[in-house]
Amino acid sequence: MTTNDRISVYGGSGFIGSNFCKMYESDVVKIPRDHRTPETNQILYFISTIHNYNVFDKPFLDVDTNLRVLIETLEECKGKDVVFNFVSSWFVYGQTENLPVTEDAPCNPKGFYSITKRAAEQMLISYCETFDIKYRIFRLCNVYGVNATKVSIKRNALQYLANEVVHNRDINLYNGGDDIRDFMHVEDVCQAMKVCMSNASHDDIINIGSGTPIKFGQVMEYVKDKTTSTSKFKSVEPPKFHKVVQVKDMYMDVTKLKSLGFKPEKDFWDQIDSIIDLSLESE
Repeated sequence: MTTNDRISVYGGSGFIGSNFCKMYESDVVKIPRDHRTPETNQILYFISTIHNYNVFDKPFLDVDTNLRVLIETLEECKGKDVVFNFVSSWFVYGQTENLPVTEDAPCNPKGFYSITKRAAEQMLISYCETFDIKYRIFRLCNVYGVNATKVSIKRNALQYLANEVVHNRDINLYNGGDDIRDFMHVEDVCQAMKVCMSNASHDDIINIGSGTPIKFGQVMEYVKDKTTSTSKFKSVEPPKFHKVVQVKDMYMDVTKLKSLGFKPEKDFWDQIDSIIDLSLESE
């Protein structure tokens, strides 16, 4: 394999990026944090903030990370024969009544993270059209895995709450646990992106998810039954900020992804069992 057959990975130290680099070690070139120039023709760009809460203490962080660094990198791609694969998020859709959401649905994101991710998509498209750079945009669902980093109520809340239940701690569930999300194991997400880079058309947006709606409360009840936990679940109203920046229900239409030949390998409930086992080991 020549260098140009490999993938320049930006942001390869995060949860999803590090898993991708581990799974496809011989196929990737990890670009150092402070470097912007790609070393291969295929680019996979993970650099991003991770939640909407930076507005409270670092209000410029989302703009600097999600937009400025992206443009610096694109400037280094100008005049090169590259394909820029940009990792985005379902957060760009914002609140919508039409579920599952398709790639051509209107976007109305809330919160600095969500807004700058959508702005990054639009800036990427404009830049690539201006300078004849090929691109793809991957909008990811909620990604989970036993090796998830920075697990908290702000991020990877599924694993955080499951761990609380395993350890018999009471938990609060927004809206009684009725909020719907689209979950996919990190290894399936990485495989899906690899399939898209091989098979998807250029200059396109692809939803990457399971396409299956799952309620938070349903998962917590499963964990409680599986572990005979004594946790009590309390239904609470989401706080004001959560209502401002978050949506209640979201899952994505993945018809396009399936048409590319992708099939997930990880069963969701089997993986919840793995999360339970890991939590029990930490007792």
